[in-house]
Amino acid sequence: MKPESSQITGCVLAGGRARRMGGRDKGLLLFRGRPLVSYALEALKTVTGRVIINANRNLDRYAEFGCPVVPDATGSFDGPLAGLSSALNWAESEFVLTVPCDSPLVTGILLSRLVDEFRDPDIEIAVADDGERLHPVFLLARRSVATSLDRYLRRGGRKIDPWLREHRLARTDFSDVPELFYNVNTPEELKSLEEDYQVGSGHADGTNEFGR
Repeated sequence: MKPESSQITGCVLAGGRARRMGGRDKGLLLFRGRPLVSYALEALKTVTGRVIINANRNLDRYAEFGCPVVPDATGSFDGPLAGLSSALNWAESEFVLTVPCDSPLVTGILLSRLVDEFRDPDIEIAVADDGERLHPVFLLARRSVATSLDRYLRRGGRKIDPWLREHRLARTDFSDVPELFYNVNTPEELKSLEEDYQVGSGHADGTNEFGR
């Protein structure tokens, strides 16, 4: 039986340095008049019982979105696994679902595909797969993997793939919607997405329309 929303804590990963964005905090940049982080929050709220934001800067501004703000355990910007670790250790629910703050095309109806994988009780982690590669920042994990993740981080591990291989993994098929994983890394990419994204798209009902 797949998890109920009350069993899932959603986490927006917004803890990076954003070097390619000139150090500007990506989650707070505006896309179509709204902060990028708000799109992830909207999607997560449709499939989870509670949502938090993992951030290491501008904590007061992120708190204005009405969610708990949970920084990494260290101040060294150790990447998305550090954010996942903080979420797993903070959550009281059985599952944690993460999405990045810089992918505004994410929708709740699509995230539900990750939840569906847990009809199989042996699965520990479900990761999005666009048909060519994994997108491990779109991930749903059992909270029980927190111990192995903390151990991996203490050993100096930062790359996601080696840690994933330690677990029973489901590669969730998103090959029909690869645009979901478009992420904004530079001012030019943000401008390009603004130009391509049409009015009326990008809502939590799973519809996205592109002028590509």
